[in-house]
Amino acid sequence: MNSMNILEMKNIKKSFGENEVLKDISLKVDEGEVVSIIGPSGSGKSTLLRCATLLEKADDGIISYLGDPVTYYDEKGVYRYQKDLAKFRKVFGLVFQSFNLFPHYNVLKNVTDAPVSVLKVDKEQAKAEAYELLSKMGLEDKAEAYPYELSGGQQQRVSIVRALAMKPKILFFDEPTSALDPELTGEVLKVIKQLAEAKMTMVIVTHEMAFARAVSDRVIFMDGGVIVEEGKPEDVFGSTQNERTKQFLQNYNK
Repeated sequence: MNSMNILEMKNIKKSFGENEVLKDISLKVDEGEVVSIIGPSGSGKSTLLRCATLLEKADDGIISYLGDPVTYYDEKGVYRYQKDLAKFRKVFGLVFQSFNLFPHYNVLKNVTDAPVSVLKVDKEQAKAEAYELLSKMGLEDKAEAYPYELSGGQQQRVSIVRALAMKPKILFFDEPTSALDPELTGEVLKVIKQLAEAKMTMVIVTHEMAFARAVSDRVIFMDGGVIVEEGKPEDVFGSTQNERTKQFLQNYNK
C-alpha cells in the first residue's frame, strides 16, 4: 500500500536565544498513521509541534505538507517561509492542552465559525456537519451550551470537534489531557482512539504512556532536542535497547 506523505520535516532547528531547543530533527508522517511523541519535559516536543503547525518559525530545515514545501532557501541562501501560509493551515488541525474555545460563543458557534468564515461552507451545511460530529462525540445535547457550562473533558471534546470541522488531513494534539483529571482524561483518550480506528492521521504529544502504546503506529522518543529513538510501540515500550529510553520509561512506570 503506497500511502501519501502528509507531513515531512527535515533537519529542523529552533533556538530561543542561547537555548537550542530542536537540534536537527527529521520526521515523516504518512496518511492514516498515528505517531506519538514522548519524552521528558523540556525535550522539545511541544516546540516541534509548534514549528510543524507554524505557530513558531523554525530557524532552519524544510517543512513540507503533501509534498509542498512551506519553507525554502532563496537564491541568496536566506531561509524563508512561503507567502501563502493560509493554504498550509487548512491542511492541519491543532488541539491544545488548554481547550482554547471562544468563551463568548456557544458550542455550535465555536465549531461552525471557522468552516463558514475560512472555508466558506454554507451555514446550514456547517451546522449539519457540526451536529453530526458532536453526536459522534456524545455532545449532541451541548450545542447551545457555553464553554463555562461544560466539564474540562467536554470542552476538550468540543475542541477536537472544532478541529475536525475544518476537515484537516492531519490532526496535532499537544498534551490533550494534561489539564484534565483522570476520569475526564479517559473520555478524551477514547475519542482519540476512535479517530485512530477511523484512520485519521494524527501526531500526539502525550505523557500517557499506556495510551501511546495502545493507539500509535509509531512512537518517537525525544530528549534534549533530538529524536533518541523511534519505532513501533512494542519495540520502544517493550524491548528498547536504548539506555536513555529505558531510564525514561522506568521513571514513568514507577
